Amino acid sequence: MRANLSALRYPGERSTLFGTLLLIGIILLISAAPTLLLLPLAVGLTVAVSYSRTREHHQQLLRNALAVTPASAAGVDALVQDCRRRLGAEAVQVFAVRSRQLNAYTFGLHAPRVVVLNSALFERMDADELRFIIGHELGHVVLGHTWLNTLVGGMAGLPTSFGGAMLLTLALRGWSRACEYSADRAGLAACGSLNKATSALVKLVSTGRSPQDLERALRAVEAEDDSLINVLAESLSTHPMIVKRIAELRQFAASPEYQKMAGPNPNHR
Repeated sequence: MRANLSALRYPGERSTLFGTLLLIGIILLISAAPTLLLLPLAVGLTVAVSYSRTREHHQQLLRNALAVTPASAAGVDALVQDCRRRLGAEAVQVFAVRSRQLNAYTFGLHAPRVVVLNSALFERMDADELRFIIGHELGHVVLGHTWLNTLVGGMAGLPTSFGGAMLLTLALRGWSRACEYSADRAGLAACGSLNKATSALVKLVSTGRSPQDLERALRAVEAEDDSLINVLAESLSTHPMIVKRIAELRQFAASPEYQKMAGPNPNHR
């Protein structure tokens, strides 16, 4: 199965990004009207600082983390290469970081982008669930989220009024949540199993390890609703609620676009 990038992109991602960029432009024009000539310089400096921070973090990983290679972690490297092949992703640098938190992330303005996997993932996830996690991170790469996040995040960090800063933050996080839906689609395309994609997402919020624990966690996730508290909490988060991510994946898995990618016998174990 080879992924179709246009099918992986969540429908609201681009419109949310364009709206965010438009809002950034309007607020910056209003805020910087007295010093408009200095605006390009301010944007450039802010993006440069953001780039410098990502480069410094990369250097820290080179010094302190385990670089995933065929020699150092053959099994994980094989999963990465398999996901790359399925998604048509460019070469990336992958690091394993010792941490009890179930988390992974991707960053980088230019190739090779960097994927970081916390060690707890290798303890809690099976091979197909890891494919979903790795595919999710590679989805950010193939869909251009990594450099856009650095650029747009840097622009949103420019000095402005408190109200303007809040609007920019909410808009940027709305775009980030749309990107997560797109990356989840890439994760599903990489692992080829809706059940495994679902269990990987549930494990991210479950402390239990037994099948019964995961089943209870899934029921708890599916019981989440659009209460005012949940909606407000999500609006301040970079990630959608797990229940929404699972619902979007189920909808995508049933779509003609995914069926075409998966072939005549899609694996929905």
